[in-house]
Amino acid sequence: MDATETPAPQVWPTLRATDARALIRFLVEAFGFREVVTYGEGEVVAHAELAWPEGGGVMLGSDRETAEGAEPWPGRPGTFTAYVVTADPDAVHARAIAAGARISTALHETDYGSRDFAAADPEGNHWYFGTYPGAPRPAAG
Repeated sequence: MDATETPAPQVWPTLRATDARALIRFLVEAFGFREVVTYGEGEVVAHAELAWPEGGGVMLGSDRETAEGAEPWPGRPGTFTAYVVTADPDAVHARAIAAGARISTALHETDYGSRDFAAADPEGNHWYFGTYPGAPRPAAG
């Protein structure tokens, strides 16, 4: 990293799932995420982390009651959306189709120079994959 670059984002998108264990299997098989850790017993996933091979990742868990005194989890299962940067959207697209993912937006070239597609997971969340890495970031000031 040179003086004009800022560090990579350290943000973890987080979601809950009706069947978190099935969603984890799907995200690994259909899109290529890597399961890093999963905590929980039986069908309940208290916390899981999935890494994206090209950087970043997501955290997820089972949809369940929140701790006493805590506000309810704001995101319902099936309402999550993420854009995932990949150097090879064609390969991810082929993998997703082979795993039975529902493609919601076909592979296409965008007006801003990306090659993208979108797919829905079994919970109804939408995952967009493409080559656009975001605009250059200004140096930290």
